[in-house]
Parts: sequence; C-alpha cells; structure tokens
Amino acid sequence: MAKKFSELRAAMSAEAKASSEKLANRMLAEMPLNELRQARGLSQEVIAKLLKIQQPAVAKLEKRTDMYLSTLRSHIEAMGGELEIVAHFPEGSIRITNFSALDK
Repeated sequence: MAKKFSELRAAMSAEAKASSEKLANRMLAEMPLNELRQARGLSQEVIAKLLKIQQPAVAKLEKRTDMYLSTLRSHIEAMGGELEIVAHFPEGSIRITNFSALDK
C-alpha cells in the first residue's frame, strides 16, 4: 500500500530532512533549458514566436550542448530572464562582463 509523502517526510530524521531540502534546492537552481522553459509556464511555440523562429528550431536549440552566447541570451530573454556569465573559483566568484556589452 502506498504511503503519503507527508507521512514519509514526518518519519525522516532532522539530518535527512536537511539533506533532502539542500538537494531539492540545488536541483531547482540547476536545470536544462527545456525544464526552465516549462517551469516558467512557456511552450516551445510561445518561445518560437518571441524569437521569430519555428517551433522545431526551439526544440533543437534546447537539446544543444554547445551554442553561441547570443543565442542563449536571446532564449533566456524570451523567457523574461537575463543571462549572466559567472566564473567560480575557490577564492570567490567573478561576473564576466565582456559579453554584457554585446549588441542585442
């Protein structure tokens, strides 16, 4: 018999709950473009119209592992966001500004 999630969560130790919450937050902070689009409640058709391209091009773009920054920026902006490039080092993080000056 299936148990309710709330019952399972109530039976978890405080350490397990904290670990679970940390993992969930990390998963929410990192996601592929297609999941980000879906989380924002947007369809490929809507993005395609905003970018003035065909829906199959959006599907192809979301599967790519390599693309121009300008393409990624356009896709993010069509979803209502802003693209920032940040380099993370042991000493801290640095926002790279070279790309912010590109013509949109």
